[in-house]
Amino acid sequence: MQRGDDYMMHQVPTYRGMASTPDMQSYYDDPPVQSQSGIHAPSSFHSTTDLSNPNLRDPQPSGYAEAPYMPPANSYANLEVPRNSDWLENTQRANKRSKFIVVGSVLTLAALIAAGVALGVVLSKKHSGSSSSSSGSAPPGTNPNDPSNFQKDPALKQAFWGIAYTPIGAQLPSCGATLGESMLLPPAMCAKCSTDSVVEDIQLMSQLTTNIRLYGADCNQSSLVLAAIQETKVNMSVYLGNYPSATDNGVAYERQKGEIQTAIQSYGAEHVAGITVGNEFILDYITEAGSNDPNGAAGAAAAAMLIPWIQDTRNMISSLNLGKTILVGNSDAGSYFNTKVLEAVDYGMSNVHPWFANQSIQDAPGWTYDFFTETNVDFAQTLPNTPHMFIAETGWPTNTSTLNYNPNDGPSTASVANLQYFIDHFACQATANGTQYFFFEYNDQPWQAAQYGGVEGSWGLFDANKNFKNLTIPDCSSSGS
Repeated sequence: MQRGDDYMMHQVPTYRGMASTPDMQSYYDDPPVQSQSGIHAPSSFHSTTDLSNPNLRDPQPSGYAEAPYMPPANSYANLEVPRNSDWLENTQRANKRSKFIVVGSVLTLAALIAAGVALGVVLSKKHSGSSSSSSGSAPPGTNPNDPSNFQKDPALKQAFWGIAYTPIGAQLPSCGATLGESMLLPPAMCAKCSTDSVVEDIQLMSQLTTNIRLYGADCNQSSLVLAAIQETKVNMSVYLGNYPSATDNGVAYERQKGEIQTAIQSYGAEHVAGITVGNEFILDYITEAGSNDPNGAAGAAAAAMLIPWIQDTRNMISSLNLGKTILVGNSDAGSYFNTKVLEAVDYGMSNVHPWFANQSIQDAPGWTYDFFTETNVDFAQTLPNTPHMFIAETGWPTNTSTLNYNPNDGPSTASVANLQYFIDHFACQATANGTQYFFFEYNDQPWQAAQYGGVEGSWGLFDANKNFKNLTIPDCSSSGS
């Protein structure tokens, strides 16, 4: 069989990019057609257990939630059947994360001296993390004058190779992300600084991973993230992103290239591991053209736009004389990589979502590994440049909106219990076997829920207010994985 035919047989249903499109005239992408997938060869990570008989499935975890079977929509009509995923082992769960919340107090000022004393008391309480509110906020013990001095949460563990991250308020046209209240205005004057603080995000994510990826560069997010890493002094590498549009003659690409260049010149390249040019660019373009072949005429037209941007990004990096190598890559849906694009990059990032492939939660971890290995890693090894492959997104949703209500993917529900199962059976084990992945995602994105409904806004480890969900993070250092 021709490699191109085999490549298309391994398609997984994919979906609209989860981050914002920077082109303000077409800010939101239309959801792509859910594409068909073929049959994978048997994997050593699968047992011979016949999962068509539910009585033979692995025991379900405590609190496990599975919906009565809901037939998939027509767009999911040609999907591979679920298979067993016992390549992973259960991990001892840690204690649940307690909620950390902080607010300032307001005191009546009677005189100038009294006002100074009162302010000192308020700031002292805030710095020590002794006050509280109902919303998420910086970890207790954080010194606002030194963001590197923050109390670690024992419930958070570095169990993830990487995490996909979009700062709250980093979507056009109304940018609102901030570095953090301690670097800007007093809390009373900046009600949203605490919840939008990128410093706070980095403090929290640094306890879960040492790698993050961004989707785009609009709203100053590249500089905010690099500045926050610098302020917190955490061990963190970031793959910056440029999210170009196919319909604006390169305007979005050029704007974001400038943002990335400014960020690197301002904060250095020490923590920059790569720059990803394009997110599901091929998928979106060929779907709009009514095609599903990334190497067909529409895919070639999309590649003809994308490849010059990739090379231009290399040239920009070279012009900065950084003294280090910054890789340049591309991200797309698992089955929609254009071959010429992959031949032009150092790395590819593949979106691999068992939810959109109608996999059961029991099968999801092993299916994710198999699909990624067989469709992306193996194929990349046949190319002359052998680009390194990452999983750009994988995870499990925890809820559904009433808009486009979608409580299950067929076999399994969107729930915190099922996200827990996926984490338990994928996170540490994938890292141990060399799979480099970005877990999707850091926190829920309410704009996605409002715009698209369904499960789109509910993939976070944290909710939209940065409260950690009712999850237990495995300890990979002691799991034996």
